[in-house]
Amino acid sequence: MTRATRRAEMTQESRRLLVEAATALFAERGYRRTTFEDIATRSGVSRGSIPWHFGSKEGLLAAVVDDLVVRLTAAAGALDPGTVDQVLDTLIAFTRAPSTGLFAKLMVEADDPGSALREVYASLHDALRAQTRAWVARLPLPDGVSAEELGTVLLGTVIGIHQQWRVAPGAVDLDRTYSTLAALLRSAGITAPVDR
Repeated sequence: MTRATRRAEMTQESRRLLVEAATALFAERGYRRTTFEDIATRSGVSRGSIPWHFGSKEGLLAAVVDDLVVRLTAAAGALDPGTVDQVLDTLIAFTRAPSTGLFAKLMVEADDPGSALREVYASLHDALRAQTRAWVARLPLPDGVSAEELGTVLLGTVIGIHQQWRVAPGAVDLDRTYSTLAALLRSAGITAPVDR
């Protein structure tokens, strides 16, 4: 292994550790309350590496969101051609993952019109809508229902369930709530993707 190869591997590993640490800390404390020092301590990577890798805290946040989108895309790809029940099982598992607490934290901070998070969070929603729409487009939809609109409704429902559960986990039974959503979709004749 050459020195250049080893250096590139170390750079990728440092970047991965920083993204993992930032994801966890942003989910636990929020974006604004997390410092470079916090991220360096959690990751075991020097504080100076953060601006070197990402340029700024906003650049690190963008990398965190990109990583989440990649993981969501991989999970969505594993469902193809997933039934409604398979998709909802995946949503339950994803909702319970500690890193998804980041979505709830970011939403609160992104609501401020002057926040640097607003654009990053909007791009996250764009990516999630595109993934949801791609899955919904393969479903047998009732007359008058478009994949774009149903995708937006489903994403909004999942985000709402997720936020309610994060705020009051004892008050929201994820299994029963997602089972109810599955029953509603089945009652509309939406069960499994079809070839189009």
